[in-house]
Amino acid sequence: MKTEARVVVIGGGVVGVSTLYHLAKLGWSDVALIERKELTSGSTWHAAGLLPLFNMSYSVGQLHKYSVGLYPTLEAETGQAVGFAQVSNIRLACTEDRMDEYRYYAGVAKTLGVKVDFLTPEQVKEIWPLCDVTGVIGAIRHPDDGYIQPADLTQALAKGARAMGATIYRQTEVTDITEQLGGGWIVHTDKGDIACEHVVSASGNFAQKTGAMVGLDVPVIPVEHQYIVTEPHPAIQARKAAGLPEMGVLRESDASYYMREEAGGLLLGPYEIGAPACYMDGPHPDSEYELFQEDLDRLGPYIEAAVARVPAFAEVGLKRVYNGAIAYTPDGSPIVGPAWGLKNFWLNEGHSFGVTAAGGAGWQLAKWIVEGEPSIDMMGVDPRRFGPYALRGFLKEKNEEAYAKVFTVHYPDEERTAARGIKRSPCYERMQAMGAVFGTVFGWERPNWFAPKGYALTDADLNKPDVLLNENHPEVAEGAPIQECWSFRRSNYFEHVGAECRHVTEKVGVLDLTAFAKFEVSGPGAEAWLGGLLTNALPKAIGRLSLSYLLSQNGGVRSEFTVLREGPQRFYLVSAGALERHDYDYLQKALPTDGSVRLEKVTTQYGVLVLAGPRSRELLAKLTDTDLSNAAFPWLTAKTISVGAAHAKALRVNFVGELGWELHHPIEMQNYIFDKLFEAGAEFDLKPFGIRAMDSLRLEKSYKLIPRELSIEYAAFESGLERFVSLKKPGFVGKGALLAWQERGFNNKAITLEVHGATDTDARGSEPIYLDGELVGRTTSGGYGWRVGKSLALGMVRPDLAAVGTRLTLTILAETFQATVIADSPFDPENLRLRS
Repeated sequence: MKTEARVVVIGGGVVGVSTLYHLAKLGWSDVALIERKELTSGSTWHAAGLLPLFNMSYSVGQLHKYSVGLYPTLEAETGQAVGFAQVSNIRLACTEDRMDEYRYYAGVAKTLGVKVDFLTPEQVKEIWPLCDVTGVIGAIRHPDDGYIQPADLTQALAKGARAMGATIYRQTEVTDITEQLGGGWIVHTDKGDIACEHVVSASGNFAQKTGAMVGLDVPVIPVEHQYIVTEPHPAIQARKAAGLPEMGVLRESDASYYMREEAGGLLLGPYEIGAPACYMDGPHPDSEYELFQEDLDRLGPYIEAAVARVPAFAEVGLKRVYNGAIAYTPDGSPIVGPAWGLKNFWLNEGHSFGVTAAGGAGWQLAKWIVEGEPSIDMMGVDPRRFGPYALRGFLKEKNEEAYAKVFTVHYPDEERTAARGIKRSPCYERMQAMGAVFGTVFGWERPNWFAPKGYALTDADLNKPDVLLNENHPEVAEGAPIQECWSFRRSNYFEHVGAECRHVTEKVGVLDLTAFAKFEVSGPGAEAWLGGLLTNALPKAIGRLSLSYLLSQNGGVRSEFTVLREGPQRFYLVSAGALERHDYDYLQKALPTDGSVRLEKVTTQYGVLVLAGPRSRELLAKLTDTDLSNAAFPWLTAKTISVGAAHAKALRVNFVGELGWELHHPIEMQNYIFDKLFEAGAEFDLKPFGIRAMDSLRLEKSYKLIPRELSIEYAAFESGLERFVSLKKPGFVGKGALLAWQERGFNNKAITLEVHGATDTDARGSEPIYLDGELVGRTTSGGYGWRVGKSLALGMVRPDLAAVGTRLTLTILAETFQATVIADSPFDPENLRLRS
């Protein structure tokens, strides 16, 4: 056994072996993989081998696309057959909401270069003659989709990796992992130790055990998944004898199952409610090719639905039921990328669709390790999207929920209900009493919008279809009113959000943004260190603010920070709440080793209430003796002020484009400040507003978000950040790469679009943009601007099409709309209201 390697990959399933293969393919041949038993002996061996291209996530969609493109090439490369059957995949729709999901997805697929066809029920019947299409209103088909033999695929990747110099050790158990003081790792095994620069954990069901060796709580717990294989069916055998093609993979999404041919019979795989999390304490050390006792009672409703759709399924006997573990994360997407708090320790875990994602995940993780950055935006699968709240109890509830909702309609405004309420700002109950309808970000409860007193939807309003999966609203306690109906179109809350927007622009509103990530940077080296990281010049005077960015090594955008100078060598940083662990990890790993800079995460020490609107100065003046006039307290400045008997850092900045202040206060003072604001605000008609109103208001200012308009895939200048990037500075992270990118020429430019003729739907993001039928870009955000009275979208297009007045088209839910490029910040372009 070798004693040194550049990278050690732990885990010999298809994900780990793919990672090894791609590292070797990028020229790192001094890499080794360690598998405790035999390759594929965890979850890979019992996987159904499906290759679904369908995924609403931009990140995961690209991983799946790469995999499906790679796998057919492996036999020619390695000589190892992979059993790839390109039989296509059909997804049925029995409801209009499901069709809207497919229409939205088709737009995403177009921007990714994935082919999707729409089918009529008659066309479904022609391709799948055993399918009863009663109740089917339409379908989509991926002609490039199909299935593969997972074990054969893994062996092909292993053979390819070995041919490029990689080493694989089977029947070798990792017993511990030690971080070396000077950098690097020692992986201890029962056959000896290997010193290495990088470690990749791809251990599947053992993810938590592997993580525990280095002090990580990896947010992965498996869930049981069952599928049924029948005896051969005469009709299927007759088709094969006649030389007819396989019918392909059939998915009845509204009944939560997939079905395909298998050895002359049928294979049925439901995703049922009630499937339990398993291996809560990890598998047994001797676990190998392990299955659980089947539980067909759990599958009853899904089997009945499958029989109704494909009566042939009931006409033959069951050959075997497989019940095995599939790794899951709280949102169902894998975790691919760097571990937080550890240098050169990488995670490729939590793959609930591991066979499909393995190729793409291995490809991008290898690039990340070898080249320093992935080549696509991986924010949707970044391990740091979960925080320290994602421990055992949370994972059990959320992972079981994620499994049960694999086939639910993935509404863009869906807010799932498992494990909710674990992080609440102190004013939560006050906002709840005011009608708050909550969403969640990074575990925090946050008002999305506010329902009027007594507001409730009726059964007629909900109009739930008669299908197995018909959930179109948040679960509520028994007797509680249902106040929200999810949709891809303008839903019931549309007008209420509009009322919030109008109130903020006409009077004054308050928004809870306690979930903001907050950091304090101090020490004798603070200014030099921070200045060498971020793009913008640091504020020169105490009490001044600036907006700045941390770029990726390739010149794209990684993080956004509001920077407040609080002292000669003391700074207060604010960033997106969803990116708290992500941003903190990059800052922490960049700290100098000489102790000259201190970084402290203070998110939970401070609450944030945003006061915004033309009456905000008058209201706040009733509570403080600080001079709030424009001359004394201009835009982009901050002061510590009294708010009654309490105090707060008042930052004159916000994300809605109105006069206002962010009040960052000791969190224990929040309810006092909240009550004082509403007492003083009564004469100004102060009302709360939510995140959906904020999103509408920020669109009208063309304000950009990570990872939408801002991404590692787009150069900072493509995203329109020129005024926040100081090229006069001697250096900042990514400066050289950004200038080199500029020299090569840009492929994209950020634009704001007015969408014409939209009456019941708006862009959401990832809709394709066309010029004369040619794909020329994609939207990144969209919605209705209530102050300007227009449907708006932000997007990226070819630079030659970014001029104001350019006429384009975009597709929203399969309908074509005319659109015009307009100047950024269609509302108050001179920022007169912000500066007033």
